[in-house]
Amino acid sequence: MGLKANQINENTRWQDLTLGLQIYEPKTSEGFMTGEWRTATPVLDTAKCKNCLLCVAYCPDSSIPVKDGKREDFDLDHCKGCGICEAACPFKAITMREGK
Repeated sequence: MGLKANQINENTRWQDLTLGLQIYEPKTSEGFMTGEWRTATPVLDTAKCKNCLLCVAYCPDSSIPVKDGKREDFDLDHCKGCGICEAACPFKAITMREGK
């Protein structure tokens, strides 16, 4: 197995790198707070939301947690602001606001 990310630097030889497209540990993406990339933020109107959970299924980043069969607020640490949830919501309960 290759080097871990924190072991790689400008002196690392290419021969010592881990092969690409291979997963050695599951769930490592949870440690990367990619929500900082966001240029738009989803906003939920709870009065319009019917908990159909379509937004959950369409979210490519799994940034809409569900507890006891009901959606919770957005996980903004991982949401990249793509707006797919807004497009998927048949009740117009999600709108995208510019900025973080």
